[in-house]
Amino acid sequence: MKRGEVLPTIGVSVCWGCVVATGAYAVVRFIQFFVYPDPNPATLVWSAHAGFFWRCWTCAYAGGLAAFVAFLVTRERLSRSAAALPPAIAVAAALLALQVALFP
Repeated sequence: MKRGEVLPTIGVSVCWGCVVATGAYAVVRFIQFFVYPDPNPATLVWSAHAGFFWRCWTCAYAGGLAAFVAFLVTRERLSRSAAALPPAIAVAAALLALQVALFP
């Protein structure tokens, strides 16, 4: 990796982390919709478990791990990694749109 490629490499890696976190949120919510359905809010007075909060933090953690791995890969293949971002963004957006529309 050349000296001038450090910031673009970090930027592309962070973008990959955000894409993975967004896609992971849609997948995790889809799984939780069927495996752990949310309780009826009308009958629930208090709960120590906030599903949205934990889903967000779990997916942010996964995105951080993905950003680190993407940095290791992107160091040698910056142009390929950057070129692969638009299709990955489209896939993550489609997953999130499907999750929102079908499994709120």
